Amino acid sequence: MRKFLVLGAIAMLAATGVAAAPAKHGLTGAELAPQARVTLAAARAAALKAHPGVITDQELEKEAGGTGLRYSFDIKSHGKTFEVGVDAVTGRVLENAAEGPNPD
Repeated sequence: MRKFLVLGAIAMLAATGVAAAPAKHGLTGAELAPQARVTLAAARAAALKAHPGVITDQELEKEAGGTGLRYSFDIKSHGKTFEVGVDAVTGRVLENAAEGPNPD
């Protein structure tokens, strides 16, 4: 059953574009997906609850803070872009701030 869930998560990430960009440590979202305990759908819901708007970009990456594995979302709201980070293991919102002048 777990193998089926992991394969489903990888397929979902690939279909939504999360796996398209390599993470900072050279692994893609699809390669990191088996480590995530929170689904992409649940992470998206948490991000939109923290900052309502339209998700324009998303990725699964290794980054300092929380458990070190997070979903990162760019959310467009009222003409500004906000970055919302959701821990991929706990589901906790780690970041919710306006994107700076030099976005990732």
